[in-house]
Amino acid sequence: MTPSISFEFFPPAPGKAEARFWDTVERLAPLDPAFLSLTFGAGGTTQSRSDRTLRALLARGQADAAGHLTCVGITRAEVDALARSWAEAGLHRVVALRGDMPGLNEPYAPHPEGYRNAADLVAGLRRIAEFDISVAAYPECHPDSPDPAYDLDNLKRKFDAGAHRALTQFFFDAEVFLRFRDSAVRAGIEAPIVPGILPITDYAKIRAFSARCGATIPDWLAERFEGLDQDPETRAMVAATTASELCRRLLAEGVTAFHFYTLNQAPLSIAICRMLGAHAALEEAA
Repeated sequence: MTPSISFEFFPPAPGKAEARFWDTVERLAPLDPAFLSLTFGAGGTTQSRSDRTLRALLARGQADAAGHLTCVGITRAEVDALARSWAEAGLHRVVALRGDMPGLNEPYAPHPEGYRNAADLVAGLRRIAEFDISVAAYPECHPDSPDPAYDLDNLKRKFDAGAHRALTQFFFDAEVFLRFRDSAVRAGIEAPIVPGILPITDYAKIRAFSARCGATIPDWLAERFEGLDQDPETRAMVAATTASELCRRLLAEGVTAFHFYTLNQAPLSIAICRMLGAHAALEEAA
C-alpha cells in the first residue's frame, strides 16, 4: 500500500529563497500530498511572512495548505482574527502548537494575553471554524516535560480538545516511534500519530538541532555520515537510503502516513517517496 504523505515548509525570505520555495512546492505537488504545512515563527516578521505565503499558496490552488499557529508572541485576539480570516479565505487545515521562544534556552512563556498552551489553542480554534487540526507529539518526550507520562497526558489533552492527528518530532530509530505509539495506545489515545521524517541534508546542523530538541542520534547513524561533510553527492544518497529504510520499517509495522520536514528542498523528499512507491502521480504528470 502506498502511504499518505505530507510536507512541511518554512516561509522563505524574499528573493532567491522565495524562488526556490515555489520551485520546491511545484516539484513536490505531483506526489499528491495530503497537505502542505507552513511554519509560524515567534517573531512578528516571520508571522507576517507566514501569513502572506500561506495566502499565496491558497491563491495558487493549494487548497490543502495548512497554517501553523502558536501561543508565542501573539495574543488570543490576534490568533482568532487570523484563524477567521484563513477560514474565510478557504483554508481548512491548521497545525496548532505551543511554540518555542525566539531565544535559545529561553523558558517558555505564552503571550500574556494569548492562549496558554496547545490544548487551549485547539479548543479556541474549534470554536472559530471546523478546522482539520494537527498537533505535535514527541516520541522521545518534549524537553520541557518532566517525564514521558506527563508528556502523554499533555498529548491526550490536545486530542480531548478536538485535534484530529499528531505529527511527531523527527527521530532516527524506528523503535523509538513504535514504543511511543504503543505507550499512546495504553494511555487511551486512539487518534492517528503520524511520524515526522527529517532527511539529513546537513549532518552537523541536524546534530546541533537534535541536541536542542531532545532527539537521539544513534551511534550507527553518526558512523554512517562520518566524513561526508565535504561530499554532498554521497551524503544525499546516504540520507535518502537512511530515511527510506526508516520509513519501510515503519510501514512494516502498520504505519500508513508520513510527514516530511523538507527544509524547503525537494530532491531528498522526492527520492524517499519514490522508494516508498509514492510516485505514480509523478509518472502520470510527466
